[in-house]
Amino acid sequence: MAAKRISDEPAFVLHRYDWSESSLILEVFTRHHGRIALVAKGAKRPSSSFRPILLPLQPLHLSFGGDAEIRTLKAAEWQGGHVMPTGDALMSGYYLNELILLLLARDDPHPALFDVYANVVQVIASEHGEALQSALRAFELLLLREIGLLPMLDAQTMTLASLEPHTPYSLVPEGGLRQTNANDRASLRGEQWLKLQQSLHERAPFTATLRACSEVMLELKPQLRALLNYHCGVGTLRTRQMMIDLQSL
Repeated sequence: MAAKRISDEPAFVLHRYDWSESSLILEVFTRHHGRIALVAKGAKRPSSSFRPILLPLQPLHLSFGGDAEIRTLKAAEWQGGHVMPTGDALMSGYYLNELILLLLARDDPHPALFDVYANVVQVIASEHGEALQSALRAFELLLLREIGLLPMLDAQTMTLASLEPHTPYSLVPEGGLRQTNANDRASLRGEQWLKLQQSLHERAPFTATLRACSEVMLELKPQLRALLNYHCGVGTLRTRQMMIDLQSL
């Protein structure tokens, strides 16, 4: 049976590895096929049409074929829209890619999450500061929910007790959402958690969650970081450690 060919698939390059003197192995995030691996033959040659296109954080349409674990890239077209991010924005993009590589299984489609990722990439390419941080928090929440690792944010996880509007609660890796000390800075009031929960179920979840995160991003960041590190099985993500190292120079 002939191997199935996929054409004009929306995708982003997550990571690339040297495969030979002239070729690359790509980890890509596609809209309809999830995270997949592709071999880009000859992509490192100066004359290759792949060479200026196969970059991270750039919207692409890919065509590929094969039935092995690593399929063969046949064509790639850049969809335009923005230039390559730099500085903190670029590191934020690499951070998104690391989360996807660690938390999404291959060949497991997540079209809604792909659309959220594309939205965050647009923010990364055009915004800095608070807008960028809010977009990252929104992506983290939507990613965790998409893969079933985010507890419900409208009740205490262990007891299923309802949240009191003015009582502080924290999201902890092994215990979910639970009541905490009022002096704990890494906590949100019950009404704030309820607002986040509601935003996740809006018809435009990224926009709604982005808005909700903008009000609580400082308190939310350490809680989501701890939860993500726990599920990724690491103490600190590589991109996070790289940012720490760069800031110390």
